[in-house]
Amino acid sequence: MLSTDHGAGPVLDLLDALGWAIVDTPEANVHATSPDGCVYVGWLPEDPSAWQRNIVWHVRVQPADGDAWVQKFGLHTPSEAVAGFLAALVTHSSC
Repeated sequence: MLSTDHGAGPVLDLLDALGWAIVDTPEANVHATSPDGCVYVGWLPEDPSAWQRNIVWHVRVQPADGDAWVQKFGLHTPSEAVAGFLAALVTHSSC
């Protein structure tokens, strides 16, 4: 069963296990960067501009030789789904 508590646990556990740099802000937002610096993940539950656009998760990929792209997930996207997306991304990424 997928989580309905809208917590960041599954994603943060994955990123921590992968050795990503993770920073918590005083506002309770979380920013994470992959070891190679190519991927950024933001969990933004307390960012007013993100909430206004129904965004809680912000993923930004900057390939070494290509254009950056962004994927955003809303409040109702289970954290397990975001973790699955990120697991697939890092498994198949040549950033």
